[in-house]
Amino acid sequence: MNDNASTRHVTVSNPQGLHARPAHSLVNLANRFQAEIEIIRDHERVDGKSILSLLTLAASQGTELIIEARGDDAHDALDALERLFLEGFNEGDSGDNHEISRTEGIQ
Repeated sequence: MNDNASTRHVTVSNPQGLHARPAHSLVNLANRFQAEIEIIRDHERVDGKSILSLLTLAASQGTELIIEARGDDAHDALDALERLFLEGFNEGDSGDNHEISRTEGIQ
């Protein structure tokens, strides 16, 4: 198992933010991977495979988050989760102003 953490910086782009429906989508997708996945907002770090944990972030539109993954399929997990954020969780038109910066590294 690869214990090095990789990260992606994403911005919540859908108008309603990370409410129950997109959090459910994120958890379902995260659980397809073996990697340990955490979502970070400011100094708060939560389990990316727990809907209740994700909801505690209260991430509204424009909130910047960091997705951190650790494990053999971490890069695949990050790619899939990044795409979910870019697509606005498929909740209708969230505009063309998707913001994302990629930072892959070892911490």
